[in-house]
Amino acid sequence: MVDVTELVDTDALASWLRTQGMDGEITEVTPLAGGTQNVVVRVVVDGRRLVLRRPPAHPRPNSDRTIAREITVLGALAGSDVPHPELVAGCTDTGVLGVVFYLMTDVDGLNPGEAVSPEQEASEQLRHGGALDMARAAARLGRLDPHAIGLGELQRPGSFLERQVPQWTKHLASYDEVPDYESGTLPDVDLVADWLEQHRPPDAAPGVVHGDLHLNNVMLHRTEPRVAAVIDWEMCTVGDPLLDLGWLMVTWPEEPIGMSAGPALSALGGLPTRAELVAAYADAGGRDTSRIDWYTALAGFKMGIVLEGTQARAAAGKAPAEMGRKLHEAAVGLLGLSGRIARGEWSIS
Repeated sequence: MVDVTELVDTDALASWLRTQGMDGEITEVTPLAGGTQNVVVRVVVDGRRLVLRRPPAHPRPNSDRTIAREITVLGALAGSDVPHPELVAGCTDTGVLGVVFYLMTDVDGLNPGEAVSPEQEASEQLRHGGALDMARAAARLGRLDPHAIGLGELQRPGSFLERQVPQWTKHLASYDEVPDYESGTLPDVDLVADWLEQHRPPDAAPGVVHGDLHLNNVMLHRTEPRVAAVIDWEMCTVGDPLLDLGWLMVTWPEEPIGMSAGPALSALGGLPTRAELVAAYADAGGRDTSRIDWYTALAGFKMGIVLEGTQARAAAGKAPAEMGRKLHEAAVGLLGLSGRIARGEWSIS
């Protein structure tokens, strides 16, 4: 395991912070839980608790680009009604820490994948309400005009939905080039790909898509039934915001399981059902949810392929073997759930 202090040169960081008008002493650098794809650490600067986010010890080819995207997105969300960490400073100069990185506020909340507060543990209503607010947060995000807030550059030409299956099928095939990676172990890939293409909805007006919205990527308020912040914006794009709701569906800790997120919270029970989440999303002004099964199948297809990338990296010795195995199992579950939708064996409605 890499020592986090080797990934954050505090002298270089302090020098850069001075150029940003933050002339303070760094008194703490502490790794935070989560961050399987990137490094997340708490740094205390002149007594102020901040969070630094940077690529992993073995950066992927697009690592700096995705962190730079997060800097852009968090800056654009400032002043919106979407709960998010406040961007403090972003650095795209790789001469400082060797990679792109940024600092954000340390949100006063708990990640339900890691911990719950005493109040959440004692109150089913608090757990239910806080989890339900994720759907409302997704609806608020989807209502933003990406061009009005400066995110128009994230929109690629052409149809967002039309390019999904070809893009992710090609991405999965690229893993075959990794030495020692065993391909062909994900279920129902061809079945789901064909079904998605045959049942694709028409394109809707573009909106902001978080791209990885699930219980492990939020901070819930400790004592109030609401989301304190949506985190991990590295997959944010401009496209069809209903994909975020599909992402919630396929990762929700309710049978049938695709990938079960938020284990610390879900272990206590009392969470809303998928149907309740869909209703809350609609009630909060979200988009038409009549095709939510399709978006759920797409979410499982895409997320499964993304997670399988860690298995490929592990095969190449660039990620821990245990993490690769764990995420491969999650990918199998995700493709399996998408396969059930494609075969007509399960529906949210």
